[in-house]
Amino acid sequence: MAAVAVSASVFAQGTAIVPNKAGDNIYIGANFGVSSPLKGYKVLGNLTPEFGIRFGKNFSTVFGLAIDADMHFASSPKDYNLYGENYKLDTKTFVDNTNISLLGTVNLSNLFGGYKGEPRCFEVIGLGGFGWGHRYGNSELEALTSKIGLDFAVNLGKEKDIQIYAEPSITWDILGSEEVLNVLDYHNDRAHFSFKLGLNYKFKNSNGKHNFSIEKLRDQSEIDGLNSKINDLRSTISANEARANRALADKDAEINRLKRELEECQNKPTTVVEQVVKQTANLQPTVVFGQGKSAVEKSQEANISLIANYMKKHPEAKVKISGYASPEGNPELNQRLSEARAEAVKNVLVKKYKIAADRLETEGLGATDKLFDEVEFNRVATFNDLNK
Repeated sequence: MAAVAVSASVFAQGTAIVPNKAGDNIYIGANFGVSSPLKGYKVLGNLTPEFGIRFGKNFSTVFGLAIDADMHFASSPKDYNLYGENYKLDTKTFVDNTNISLLGTVNLSNLFGGYKGEPRCFEVIGLGGFGWGHRYGNSELEALTSKIGLDFAVNLGKEKDIQIYAEPSITWDILGSEEVLNVLDYHNDRAHFSFKLGLNYKFKNSNGKHNFSIEKLRDQSEIDGLNSKINDLRSTISANEARANRALADKDAEINRLKRELEECQNKPTTVVEQVVKQTANLQPTVVFGQGKSAVEKSQEANISLIANYMKKHPEAKVKISGYASPEGNPELNQRLSEARAEAVKNVLVKKYKIAADRLETEGLGATDKLFDEVEFNRVATFNDLNK
């Protein structure tokens, strides 16, 4: 009740936390350490290792819940006195016992110091709750357990999403299945002390952060100032719209003018200029290309090899390679395609057949339908010996 009262007074002072959704402020972690019976043992002589996993959620910057699952590992056989009776701790198993607890958590640093928008570098967190323990081996025992502890935590990382902590705690078996433990009370004879080191990872929340964030509250004067800025922006937008409308009207007039000029050009008589192939190839082989292609196909390399053999037999020969395209399509594209075809044939002669590049010339003569009657046959490269 005191914790709730203090928390309410702290957060009533103008601080508003962004609402906590179901999937927000969840964390998972692991811890390890040692434990020893709280009474009836030499502490340093009866330490047993333990390992735990923790899964939790913070419902506010102060309060949360966590589920702890702890394992205590094998210890050497020992006798101890419980309520005047000899009792042997001899599980003879790798895991002595397990304990699963539901713990309430209280961030004492936030409770008494408030929350400033992000976790402190160092925090103290109290925890306590109930669980169920089970001991394995020859003397199995089921027991209702109760745990209290403190976490001395350090928050790391730019987003404070990593938390490491040191945790001293005490766990009691408050009600068990054996006759010596069937009395419901907190007795130090059946309690153990633990000291663990742990690490938690806080998952990202719906607010884009890994922790609670604070909503910025605005007073009336600030709201009035923002409204004034909004009105100024509306005035600016209206003026800009007027200027934009005038600019659009000018553009529309320009478009209409260009349309009229285009119609006049389209109505003028069209003069068709046909390209005439003036040069006839004096070397017989030709290289045929696929439609729209400039790559030399494997089937055409035999014709290129004939030219290569010719040039090797006639070392004085200089050959011009003329590329053509069929008349379909854009004239500019066909011009580039004819040039690329001539260059592709030259590259094969130079790279594969080792013909000197200075003995070869290329030209692209664009589209034609004059070389051959079949349209597709005009997608070729032809050869001329310039010395003839």
